[in-house]
Amino acid sequence: MSLALPFQTAKQLAAAVRKKKIGCLELLDLYLKRVEAYNPELNAIVATDIEGARKRAKAADKVVKAGKKLGPLHGVPMTIKESFDVAGYPTTWGDPAFKDATVKTDSLVARRMRKAGVTLFGKTNIPLNLADWQSYNEVYGSTNNPWDLGRTPGGSSGGSGAALAAGLTGIEAGSDIGSSIRNPAHYCGVYGHKPTWGVVCPKGHALAGNVAYGDIGVVGPLARGAADLEIAMDVMAGPDAIDGRGWKLNLPRSKKKKLRDFKVAVLLSDPNAEVDHSVQAEIQKLADFLARKKTRVSDKARPAIDTAEMNDVFIRMLRAATSARMTDAVYEQALADAKSLPASDMSYFAQMQRGNSLPHRTWLQLNEKRHRMRLAWDAFFEDYDLMLCPVAVTAAFPHDQKGLRHLRTIVVNNKKVPVVDQIFWAGYAGLTYLPASAAPIGQTAEGLPIGVQIIGPQYGDYDCIQFAKLLEKEYRSFEPPPAYG
Repeated sequence: MSLALPFQTAKQLAAAVRKKKIGCLELLDLYLKRVEAYNPELNAIVATDIEGARKRAKAADKVVKAGKKLGPLHGVPMTIKESFDVAGYPTTWGDPAFKDATVKTDSLVARRMRKAGVTLFGKTNIPLNLADWQSYNEVYGSTNNPWDLGRTPGGSSGGSGAALAAGLTGIEAGSDIGSSIRNPAHYCGVYGHKPTWGVVCPKGHALAGNVAYGDIGVVGPLARGAADLEIAMDVMAGPDAIDGRGWKLNLPRSKKKKLRDFKVAVLLSDPNAEVDHSVQAEIQKLADFLARKKTRVSDKARPAIDTAEMNDVFIRMLRAATSARMTDAVYEQALADAKSLPASDMSYFAQMQRGNSLPHRTWLQLNEKRHRMRLAWDAFFEDYDLMLCPVAVTAAFPHDQKGLRHLRTIVVNNKKVPVVDQIFWAGYAGLTYLPASAAPIGQTAEGLPIGVQIIGPQYGDYDCIQFAKLLEKEYRSFEPPPAYG
């Protein structure tokens, strides 16, 4: 079934422009009208440059009229996660200290997407310092999930997921260190791809003009269609100007044409982060479907990794990777907490504070463990093409913005558990640099979207996306939330 124009994929929108079925300005205005109508209740798009965007759309129409060669996303209206630098906008990461400081240059991702032809018209909401699976902050307020306004759209690319699902934009770019692309895709019923670490240069995705590229974190696309992820990766990926003097990216294309060409392992849950039966059931349904399609499916195959150790290493290295954002006072408190807590305390708070104050010698020891796990994954991928597993332990949960995040809870299988437990599913691919796509596969009994995480070998990005494309064609594709279709 063909979806209404605002819900079509970026690939379809670009094709409509190329075939002159719709003009670039006409398409932009279509989305701007939807933003005007629906964004007030969602608060997904938090900053716009409408005048500049309409001017660029008019110029894009002239290019079409002149018969010039068009980029793969020519005329597609785009928004981008607030944490990317875009000239003329502030980059705040939700921190009021930066709300009036506009930046002068585009991030590399924004620049490359513009070169591909998008009409960039706004920025989408995030949590403070990109550190939550909810998207709210003092600068821009709170973003709601278009499937249920009382629930989170995810984070930290929550505005991205909500804007796509509600048909307010054509394509998005987000970032992911703790499932911040995968999580909103899962909660909002769209597609997302966390690239192999280092494949998409994050230049211009930093606070206060910082330029160093961090550990674990990546930047990548979100979209309403799996093919859009591939197009966006073609556009975004590759080194910056300095690294480009010495190396070129050559990601292998997928050679697999059918689902039965894949050999996949399926993981429904883990003792470190129990998954709700509603999510497990949808992944099991998918596994059963794949088996009927003669895909080789194993529910036993796993990399030779101690998942408890993996989770421990990930939490500490994750918190170490983001620790430079802390004030001196917060760092000193982390240092004091880490010293005072008994070694037997393996709670998230204890591991977080150890990571926030991690000595470099300990980081090096953890990094050795990480690389041993990386080799274990690589050995696993000699026998299997992909690992299918949950993105998160539940579907989108109700807004809960009170108190400290690590003290908040969610309900999993009728039990209250710490919301931070599910960081496990972010680290399962993230710690060891692996690519992972998120694709919608079903819904809960309440009608909330459920996605699957498709993990591939290092640099196997296009196999992850190809599998998502085949699922989209043969199993389930994007569906608009009922109130916005």
